[in-house]
Amino acid sequence: MSEKTIFQKIIDREIPAPLVYEDDLVAAFNDIQPQAPIHVLIVPKKLIPRVGEAHPEDQATLGALLLAAGKIADKLGIKDRSQGFRLVINHGQNAGESVPHLHVHLLAGRPLDWPPG
Repeated sequence: MSEKTIFQKIIDREIPAPLVYEDDLVAAFNDIQPQAPIHVLIVPKKLIPRVGEAHPEDQATLGALLLAAGKIADKLGIKDRSQGFRLVINHGQNAGESVPHLHVHLLAGRPLDWPPG
């Protein structure tokens, strides 16, 4: 078995990180290198290395990530259309993936330009 990712260690409470949100399928916490005033990582508790490696049996977990994003946005007061937020999923090194554990970035708190990157 390979070494745990930093996200697995946070989920397993081996590394302290205040959770913004948690349910049976996902955990969420603030990014330690935020790219916006609000930058939350939403991570499945089950290790899925990246979105392109998810399987049909991961459908409920994938849906839980997006539903959690809406709940977190509501909790943080950014769900309103006038505020808004962006969700980002990186797949692979050239896309900016730095941890091989699927996660959704929830970004908000400033205008987010388009196109990104």
